[in-house]
Amino acid sequence: MESVFSKKHSCSGCGACESICPAAAITMLPDEEGFLYPLINRTACVGCGKCVVLCPFRKKDHYKSEAEPSCYALRHKSAEVLKQSTSGGAFTAFSDSVLALGGIVYGAVFDGDLRVVHRRASTPEERNAMRFSKYVQSDLRGICRDIGNDLAAGKKVLFTGTPCQSAGIRAVFPADSNLFLCDVICHSVPSPRVWEDYKKLLETECRGKLSWVQFRSKKYPWNRANSNKGFLYKISGEDDDRGDDRFYTLFINGNAIVRPSCYRCPFADIKRTSDITMADYFGIEKSAPNFYDPLGVSLVLVNTPQGKNLLGLSAAAASLEERPVCEALSLQQRLSAPGPEPPDRKDFWKQYHEAGLSAVIVRNS
Repeated sequence: MESVFSKKHSCSGCGACESICPAAAITMLPDEEGFLYPLINRTACVGCGKCVVLCPFRKKDHYKSEAEPSCYALRHKSAEVLKQSTSGGAFTAFSDSVLALGGIVYGAVFDGDLRVVHRRASTPEERNAMRFSKYVQSDLRGICRDIGNDLAAGKKVLFTGTPCQSAGIRAVFPADSNLFLCDVICHSVPSPRVWEDYKKLLETECRGKLSWVQFRSKKYPWNRANSNKGFLYKISGEDDDRGDDRFYTLFINGNAIVRPSCYRCPFADIKRTSDITMADYFGIEKSAPNFYDPLGVSLVLVNTPQGKNLLGLSAAAASLEERPVCEALSLQQRLSAPGPEPPDRKDFWKQYHEAGLSAVIVRNS
């Protein structure tokens, strides 16, 4: 049987292959950079080929919609929601509407060890942990099973994640009117291993255990200049938070800590795998100054009729203004092309494995 992927550049780690394997012959395991890849048990494999046929990277259209999306600026009507959101509160508006229907929301959270994992939420309180961006690839293992159980029970389900994760869910559940898919305009996913080592570095420097972290805090004003700032953390037993931007620097400036498939991402496109796409609407202060809010504005792409339905269900919670799609394309580079692979990526990881995180931080500072 053909392998699920031939090179690491052609596997996003979405886990669709593991979820649809009828023989349970595929297991997602981390590599030396901390990214999950499918490992096939050849003894258990029955050679059905489903993993290859349904793989979002291999599928010709990558599960993307052919229709051009409609574009909106969205701002939640609650100032408190805006303060607790990375941008304009679009996720809260969409998830509240699904929860109000007795539905379930899936999104990325920090677990008890501050690893980024996907979880299930049936209440606003559980959902709130999914707010704010988390710049680490999340662990989806087990999520498709839970989504399948909820859909089988007739529940509305909202899944939020990166475009490749959304494509993986679409591959497993291709046509279910109760499923809503929301993705983000993704700038690549950093390594879970680097994140683990970074947490250990902070704990060593502070001589204490991390109790709380937050990316993209609104302690800084919401604008593009501050989009790679605002990482805050707390040490157990302390009341005040601290700031540190070294992880951001490795991610944004070096771009060597992201998954190899991100450099060849087929989902960095205006044609999306999801029903709705969310992002920061940086630049709205110039293109539509009357809509600008210093607490944040969301850019929303409605990609499918299902997405239009979800927007309609959520419209009462937010202010909306339709905008030209060309504006989104001009403001968001990842709607047209992925980020480039740095020429020194191999050297970066060689030094990382030999000398550790502190050494590469010095190299990239």
